[in-house]
Amino acid sequence: MQPTVLVSERVRQRLRAEGTDPTLDAETAHGVALAEVRRFNDAALARGGTLIDDEAGCVRDVLAAVNGFGALQPLLDDPEIEEVWLNGPDSVHVARRGVAQRVDLHLTESQVRDLVERMLQSTGRRVDISRPFVDASLPDGSRLHVAIADVVRGSWSVNIRKFLPRYRTLDALVSDGALTADLADFLGMSMRAGKTVIVSGATHAGKTTVLGALLASCVEVQRVITVEETFELAVTGPDVVALQSRQASLEGTGEISLRRLVKEALRMRPDRLVVGEVRDAEALDLVLALNTGVPGAATVHANSARDALEKLTLLPLLAGRNIERSFLVPALAGAVDLVVHCERDGSGVRRVREVLALTGEVVDGQITARSVYGGADGARTATWRRADLRRVGGAL
Repeated sequence: MQPTVLVSERVRQRLRAEGTDPTLDAETAHGVALAEVRRFNDAALARGGTLIDDEAGCVRDVLAAVNGFGALQPLLDDPEIEEVWLNGPDSVHVARRGVAQRVDLHLTESQVRDLVERMLQSTGRRVDISRPFVDASLPDGSRLHVAIADVVRGSWSVNIRKFLPRYRTLDALVSDGALTADLADFLGMSMRAGKTVIVSGATHAGKTTVLGALLASCVEVQRVITVEETFELAVTGPDVVALQSRQASLEGTGEISLRRLVKEALRMRPDRLVVGEVRDAEALDLVLALNTGVPGAATVHANSARDALEKLTLLPLLAGRNIERSFLVPALAGAVDLVVHCERDGSGVRRVREVLALTGEVVDGQITARSVYGGADGARTATWRRADLRRVGGAL
């Protein structure tokens, strides 16, 4: 058995016996880990065994194994890594600034299962043969997705999506080149003015990051209610309520869907209702909520801003046969003010590509909108005029 594994087990046993929670009493946990590392070296010296040369490094590894997520903890602690995924114990990958790379890290099947069990321990969610997929939020706000065999061929598949704190404001996104300062000012002003904003884009395009930054620009002056399948929006403010859906119990009861959460949120006096991701029948409840006069914000997967509008007119049809597109199109046109479309290019750079301003009108069954930033040619120069934006927040 490797020294770190042996010492970690001893530390875990001591902490359990002493009733010490390493997450609440880090100082005591560090002292126990250091004592056990030195105890190991004393025993190794007496019998002529191999010593642990780097005591401090071993203590860090032991604490990561006991208090964190073992061999993955250094990757989760790295501020440059935005996502970690495992295609089995011998295939570990990370993404830095949108660029994927494989790392030289090898686990065992039992280590992967132990890590997943530890990650799910505080979430109240589970993964097993009857429920082979799970989404959950880790304590630091990262999103965990797990798919197990036999759904996955071979070993378990694990994805951990981190949401880096340094990108949680519009100013930070401007500094990173994701959008211009003028556009950031305009979007922030629109949010504070109570306009409804939809953020669209492909997977990994930065939709949730942009939505979080938009909310940060208005959260000091609005009561914000967020609705998500798993907590991802790290929104903090004086008047914020975050709601999360819930899976059914083993008996098949107790499920709380996004649709119900949207309805419950309306009873909580929101100044802004936020749906983390719209992808199913909850789109109908969001459109109905927006037409009660409550400003909103949401993300939706789409290839362009106009595709996002079209998708939002189709998703509510999943709610039932009695839903007509002829009702949805004008309802959506009158409720949404802006669509902000994000993209990630081949080099991994994420940026806002286009912003559409809806006119509130419907022509030949289609919602009319004007591109006020970017557009199909990929221009990065703002094209709005004061007269164009009276409806979406006033003049700049």
